[in-house]
Amino acid sequence: MSLVSIVIPARNEEKNITYTAENILRVFDEEGIDIEVLVIDDGSSDQTAAVVKALSAKDRRVRLVTNSAPHGIGNAIRRGLKVFRGDMVIIAMADSSDSPDDMIRYVRKMEEGHDCCFGTRWVKDATVKGYPLHKLFLNRVVNFWISLMFGISYNDTTNAFKCYSREVIQGIKPILSHHFNITVELPLKAIVRGYKYAVIPTDWRQRKFGRTSLHIKEMGSRYLFIILYVFFERLLCKEDYQKRMKDEE
Repeated sequence: MSLVSIVIPARNEEKNITYTAENILRVFDEEGIDIEVLVIDDGSSDQTAAVVKALSAKDRRVRLVTNSAPHGIGNAIRRGLKVFRGDMVIIAMADSSDSPDDMIRYVRKMEEGHDCCFGTRWVKDATVKGYPLHKLFLNRVVNFWISLMFGISYNDTTNAFKCYSREVIQGIKPILSHHFNITVELPLKAIVRGYKYAVIPTDWRQRKFGRTSLHIKEMGSRYLFIILYVFFERLLCKEDYQKRMKDEE
């Protein structure tokens, strides 16, 4: 049976991480799926690391990984993607905004032979609770623009919550993003480089404690850079990657 890795970047999440990790473990145990939970401490100034160490002492499937400076969610995720042990990896948030039940659905889709599984929060079968209106407007505009640029119907590229096989993580390197723009780099590279992906409805809910570290004003140029980078890769180099993938089959 496959080992599933859950990579969770965490910065000052002491009030959220216990529930998040334990809930994930419980749901995967109910399904009988082997799992490891990697919490990537991204320079927390609270007790996040101590809380995770306590969790790990109770259940060795929980691992604390330290992301040394420079910090940033992209760097934390990249750190997790260097050390995960699973056959597939799911990136999830520490605030329990992502549903463990959807993680199980990711795994089942991957078992059908997909290379990646992406969620979308913006279909009728998905439930979204507490999403801020200003973020919703920007989210829909950016995702519409991405879909138009890349000629894809997928409408939730910017959400980090996705699942990738180990082969995809190796095949989309080098990973460039240091911040939240990693959320679009990973799926767009997987799509452009020809990996097979499935899309399912996923739920989302607002965090109960703390604040997100996403600062929208700081992200515009970073998102634009990585979107254009992958777009020009698709325009100029797509055949190189697809030929390499065919040669490796």
